[in-house]
Amino acid sequence: MRGAMHRGGGRPRPRLWGLLLLALAAALRPGPAAAVTEIQFWHALDGPNGALVARIAEAFNATQEAYRVVPVYKGSYAETISGGIAAYRTGAAPHLLQVFEVGNGTMAAAVGAVRPVAAVMREAGLSVAPGDFLPVVATNYLDADGEMLSLPFNVSSTVMWINRDRLRQAGLDPARPPATWPEVFAAARRMREQDGTRCALAAAWPTWVHIEQLSAWHDRPLATRSNGLDGYDAELVFNGPLQVRHLQNLVDLHRAGAFRYANRTNGGELWFVSGECGLFLTSSSLYGKVSTEARFDWAVAPMPFYPDVVDEPQNAILGGGSLYVMQGKTPDEYRGVAQFLAFVLDGRQQALMYRNTGYIPTTHAAYAEARAAGLYDQNPQLQVAVNALTRRPPTRNSAGLRLGNMLQIRDLWAEEIEAALGGAKPPQRALDDAVSRGNQVLRVFQQRLGK
Repeated sequence: MRGAMHRGGGRPRPRLWGLLLLALAAALRPGPAAAVTEIQFWHALDGPNGALVARIAEAFNATQEAYRVVPVYKGSYAETISGGIAAYRTGAAPHLLQVFEVGNGTMAAAVGAVRPVAAVMREAGLSVAPGDFLPVVATNYLDADGEMLSLPFNVSSTVMWINRDRLRQAGLDPARPPATWPEVFAAARRMREQDGTRCALAAAWPTWVHIEQLSAWHDRPLATRSNGLDGYDAELVFNGPLQVRHLQNLVDLHRAGAFRYANRTNGGELWFVSGECGLFLTSSSLYGKVSTEARFDWAVAPMPFYPDVVDEPQNAILGGGSLYVMQGKTPDEYRGVAQFLAFVLDGRQQALMYRNTGYIPTTHAAYAEARAAGLYDQNPQLQVAVNALTRRPPTRNSAGLRLGNMLQIRDLWAEEIEAALGGAKPPQRALDDAVSRGNQVLRVFQQRLGK
């Protein structure tokens, strides 16, 4: 009897104690942390501008714990869009791909690869509408239904960067920089005479500056069908008197040593930042480098114009990039993408960009906040790019451009500019050939789409 009581009562055996302790520990142990959904964001911004992209991502990640945006620098604009398209074909596309304006035509046609931003936002209970943005900004990023296809992110314009020390050395008045193309050409010749060892006049992105922006600034068409915004059956028409005259002027200055050609992208920008070049046309986004690295007296001015062609300029077409959402992700991932895009649109995040980079506010609200804060009173050089894009309501010639295979077409245009500068072709023939070769590419692109 005593033995039976011993087996059924009293303290548990050692093995039973161990099992109880394990069960108790399991009950008290915290559950696994909720998985964080990673959002890949591929972009093409380096230097100070790339650092700001990282800051925006870090700020978003700190606001919540469900998603983590990972910005990845993928090289130049051309390398980034090419890498994004190649990754999509292998099923490894990022969630967000930054694409410069040259790629808009190609991305708009990639219906199966791109998910419209408006749809992604709507599904997450958020909204984004063309009316939120400055006029010339929205027109570049709409889908066939008039909704936002991509989200404007880093919007810039062409401006003229001026080394006022070089103007002084050449006996020119730095308080009255050249405003028209004839004045720019005269100033470049003067600087060349004063110092023949340094660059007088140059530009980055030569087709953007000397074909695309030149045409819009003077309200002349680059292509039919509103520069391609109205359809993929557009035809190039930039071989008119204005463009031929301008290229001839560049050829003449190049022969005189007063105009220096860099390359087809932005390789020559360091000529200005270092003080090597007196007058330089490129994106307003150079502001980050100039404001932190230039060791001379500098200023920003609008693009020059031909006063015998127009009494005053029309408006510039934008540069920079927008964010495209790629297909093939989960509903949860798209919710994270939508939250990040809404975060990017917030005025505080836009302020990081337009205060430090030369990019402009993209929305009416952000622009109003910047003006109310006195940003442009304190930094009038930042106002130049905004004015260039908003100075007049856009026309069919200045609302933007959307041409298929624009990367390839720009290379063809650049080849013809280089042929003219090198004396291999007269400017009229060079631009005639640029138009003809470009139209062949457009027709192939159109046929592939079946439109």
